[in-house]
Amino acid sequence: MKSFTTQIRVEYHHTDQMGIVHHSNYIKFFEVARTEWLRAIGLTYAEMERRGVMMPIVDVAIKYRQPAYYDELISVTAMVEELPMARMVFNYVVRGEDGRDIASGSTTLGFIDSVTRRPQRAPIWLMEVLKKLEE
Repeated sequence: MKSFTTQIRVEYHHTDQMGIVHHSNYIKFFEVARTEWLRAIGLTYAEMERRGVMMPIVDVAIKYRQPAYYDELISVTAMVEELPMARMVFNYVVRGEDGRDIASGSTTLGFIDSVTRRPQRAPIWLMEVLKKLEE
């Protein structure tokens, strides 16, 4: 399926006293990449919520390989490799400006009805958009 890469400049508040990106910020970087991935396929979280669908995170996994540093321009690639059913899995790769492998990970998001807050399957209109990406 489609992948999307976005670049993020590491800011001072992303780092610890050593100038290295704090581990907790990778989840935020994943969110930026996921949001931009959705935008690249013609959707936004705001549009999905207007259509009555919310997507809470139910699982996060991260593998740290090398540090990213203050003021470095990192690339975060988000990809969806399988059509979702009741959950949608995003995979991520984080690379440094020099191409080194910094981290990888995944987030699993569920689909819930925004009114009832009950789990639901992926909406048909989302499936149609995702199936077009496979063509």
